[in-house]
Amino acid sequence: MQAEKIVWDQALIEKYNYSGPRYTSYPTALEFDEAFGFDQFVTAAGQYPARPLSLYVHIPFCHKLCYYCGCNKVITRHQHKADHYLDYLEREIRALAPRFADRTVTQLHWGGGTPTYLTETQTRRLMSMLREHFHFAEVGEISIEVDPREIELSMLDVLRDVGFNRISLGVQDFNKSVQEAVNREQDNDFIHAMLARARALGFSSTNLDLIYGLPRQTRESFRHTLEEVLGTEPARLSIFNYAHLPSRFAAQRKLKEEEMPAPREKLAMLQETIEFLTGRGYQFIGMDHFARPDDELAVAQREGKLHRNFQGYTTQGECDLLGLGVSSISMLGDAYSQNQKDLKEYYAQIDTLGHAQWKGCALNRDDLIRRDVIKGLICNFRLDFAEIEQRYDLRFADYFAEDLALLKTFVDDGLVMLDEGRIEVAPTGHLLIRNICMCFDVYLRRKARQQQFSRVI
Repeated sequence: MQAEKIVWDQALIEKYNYSGPRYTSYPTALEFDEAFGFDQFVTAAGQYPARPLSLYVHIPFCHKLCYYCGCNKVITRHQHKADHYLDYLEREIRALAPRFADRTVTQLHWGGGTPTYLTETQTRRLMSMLREHFHFAEVGEISIEVDPREIELSMLDVLRDVGFNRISLGVQDFNKSVQEAVNREQDNDFIHAMLARARALGFSSTNLDLIYGLPRQTRESFRHTLEEVLGTEPARLSIFNYAHLPSRFAAQRKLKEEEMPAPREKLAMLQETIEFLTGRGYQFIGMDHFARPDDELAVAQREGKLHRNFQGYTTQGECDLLGLGVSSISMLGDAYSQNQKDLKEYYAQIDTLGHAQWKGCALNRDDLIRRDVIKGLICNFRLDFAEIEQRYDLRFADYFAEDLALLKTFVDDGLVMLDEGRIEVAPTGHLLIRNICMCFDVYLRRKARQQQFSRVI
């Protein structure tokens, strides 16, 4: 399958630009409940013991507050707090790792917060912990999120030495005025030097994160950022839509709404971004993500083998995912589980119970069926009914009669092609894939929760 060119239809995009989930899971995290406890976590961990394992480690600390950020984080310059956190993280690892003793870790990701908040000593300590308690494949995907403002160039050598082979760099915008407005001023020349050093050290993939819709951004300024970004030749790009939710994230109240691009300008920024990147050879993976055509994500999508989990798009959908650290989420067996979200609660529960598991969701048969349907559509923009029918012993048209009726408006608008055995999302519909997936989400139909999600674009 060849990557298709994205078609922009302003009227349809405005028609369907309402709130909806990002579907890093189905059911979404809104369905997590504290009735799902550690016993269910243990059961889920043992459900598919032959699956390889993906590890996610959350490092919550940041040196500075970025005003736009909605992540779970702790702002501090007291480095010893990270030592204290690693003490508890080690206790959590020791408690959980024996349940995965026969698994092989093929993927590891450190997220945050700012994972590179850790010093060299702390970084080596954490990686040693993980390698001591888990069995790692000889060749795996080991990635880390990097903040270029608070890191020495030599730290890349350390990261490579302990095994990292992929980095994701938070750039957001190269424009100095925008950086000042969001309290994220950085040295653009240093970013170029970092990426050059990463290539020299043999990092196999680099991802750059950008955000559109920030204060003081214009189409012209963001176009300049894109041009500068492409000069670094990243393998992947994540271009996120800034969601202004000051009632939920206090730091966002520091941003001036009058300085933010108007909705029409913001859509135009996205349109020009897509045209610019696809015109220079990048494949639109979905929603916020672009990749070079020879990148694993792009290849997997063209082959219909792309997957999605709480870290976003991935080629390793056969893995169970174990989240470690405060607020982290696991995807084990036919269940999801989240750790305590507040750092003090995380520490307290490890002290009292020996683990940090907080809430979760066990998937029933209908959840599993709908998860596969939504994942197929959001990852690969197409779905063959026969795959679902054979896997779950059902007749697609009967089982999804109500869903297919909801899909009709997208068919009528030319966003979806539907025949007796297949759903195919037209290039015009790729940008609206979240809306299309919502037709199969029974939880949205039961509860009017759309206001809790960000707009799809």
